[in-house]
Amino acid sequence: MSNPYYRKLSLMGMDPATTGEAVMSKRLREILDEGLHGLAFSPYTDGQDNTCEIPAEQIRARMAMLAPYTRWVRTFSCTRGNELAPAIASGLGLKTMVGAWIDDDLENNEIELANSIEIAKQGHAGILAIGNEVMLRKELTEDQLIAYIERAKAEVDVPVGYVDAYFLFENHPRVADACDVILVNCYPFWEGYPIEHAHIYMREMYRRAQRVAKGKKVIIAETGWPNVGTRDRGAEPSKINAMKYLIEAVEWTQEEGIDLFYFAGFDEAWKVAKEGDVGAFWGIWDKDGHPKYHMS
Repeated sequence: MSNPYYRKLSLMGMDPATTGEAVMSKRLREILDEGLHGLAFSPYTDGQDNTCEIPAEQIRARMAMLAPYTRWVRTFSCTRGNELAPAIASGLGLKTMVGAWIDDDLENNEIELANSIEIAKQGHAGILAIGNEVMLRKELTEDQLIAYIERAKAEVDVPVGYVDAYFLFENHPRVADACDVILVNCYPFWEGYPIEHAHIYMREMYRRAQRVAKGKKVIIAETGWPNVGTRDRGAEPSKINAMKYLIEAVEWTQEEGIDLFYFAGFDEAWKVAKEGDVGAFWGIWDKDGHPKYHMS
């Protein structure tokens, strides 16, 4: 029996074993022209990180680069200027998954939560994501996290969820139960899977989240593949691997009717400090907004 993992690419003349870079680039151009469901948005430029205050003009300029190629953007914080991004996205015709950055800084959590609720009340949030990988980083207890989610749900009339790795919803079913929508991060790369098997595993990650969702919608809040950096076991960063992964992720989720927020719109140099050299190179565009894979 043929491997279904390769079926669509083979039908398109894009067998991963033989497809050249130019053909992959052309397919990516087509995908982007059709429009992605969603992209992770970073407002930062050279010399900036998530401790910097970002002006509205910079957010607007960065957002405008992505706007022709996606219907949604995902933000990660509601402080230090990031709270301006959802309204700017609305002005560009985009919907936003608005992220409130929740961690062990309880004082800042109150600001993040209040700002995210206000953004939703102003009509600029399609989904509220209260927290990102808090359980993975072990920064809050399960009860603390659920309390933040419940507080947001009581104040807004949009779906409220929480973002984390797929297996943490299995480990914390009470958190899954508290969410209106399950927002999962699926990263075969960070689990060391070679590109030949990465997409099969990403599908299994999604199915595992589905099994604990109890019929709620499951959205892939992040997935991606870097093009530069140190390999992680069998997972090799490269331009061709990043292109393959993006194409396959988009085609599969479109076929299945799954909402996907691809990580990321732009490369983020500041992430090297926490994720090593590979952390800077997950974008479809480089840090300056130049296309990395598709023909311009």
